[in-house]
Amino acid sequence: MIVLTESSESLAPSASARDIAASTNAAGLTGCDVYHIPSDFADCEDAEGALWHVPPRKQVECGVWIGYIPDPERYGAIYAAALAKGIRLVNSPEEHRVAQEFDAAYPFLRGLTPESLIIRDAAECDSALATLGLPIFVKGAVQSRKARGWKACVAETSDELQRLTAALLELPNRSRGRVVLRKLAPLRYTRCSAEGFPFGREYRLFVWRECILGLGYYWEGEDALKALSAAEEECVRSLAQEAARRLAVPYVAIDVGQLEDGNWIVIETGDAQFSGVSQIPLLQLWNNIARIPKPG
Repeated sequence: MIVLTESSESLAPSASARDIAASTNAAGLTGCDVYHIPSDFADCEDAEGALWHVPPRKQVECGVWIGYIPDPERYGAIYAAALAKGIRLVNSPEEHRVAQEFDAAYPFLRGLTPESLIIRDAAECDSALATLGLPIFVKGAVQSRKARGWKACVAETSDELQRLTAALLELPNRSRGRVVLRKLAPLRYTRCSAEGFPFGREYRLFVWRECILGLGYYWEGEDALKALSAAEEECVRSLAQEAARRLAVPYVAIDVGQLEDGNWIVIETGDAQFSGVSQIPLLQLWNNIARIPKPG
């Protein structure tokens, strides 16, 4: 397994940067060939420059990228530059987009995840409100603003819906010009963040072609709801595998949560190359990643 990881010294200190560093270390410990690449093209000019030091392969090898979520143009450029050196990243540019952008994933996830509408302008809020009702969970096509608390994600009035939508459209890294409005799905929880966001009973799974490589509680810290019974774990695994089957993306992260009524839903998906590992055991995960078969 070839691993391209964004140079940690170029990243600002953050939870994501620590996660990247920990995953990079685990990849090395499990025998992957690790190559550091810049986190942007500022100093290397282009993707070929970013991979100049990576030796070409005699036959096509499988590759994984560890880093922040790239924009589609950067992902496509790195994918092409790596392929020119005989390294095929686990997800093609289109597969990356389907996993990472909710509006691309949603058509495959209907019935597994709460009803959602995608809008591109705050002027569309009123018609969406008539369909979904209140309250509404508001997120970007790529990311939500959960770290800022409940009020940054949930609209309980028409004015709040307009405000949250406008704010997300001004954040292209999170929205890419699209805002996702979702029927609020109340999850079981016992804790909240300092900003007041409920830590729902939620699990992240890393899935390779419907095979689960890792499963862990989504939130940091201890939680009375963390442990799964055998029957509950089977529900979580089956739902993630069904979502992965529908998406047909080779390597995907799938978040599954439990509603207050006990039922399970898919919350969202992401390209597993850029997803935080939550409480998934790192060495176990990377031992499984390292065994992903070569292309073909």
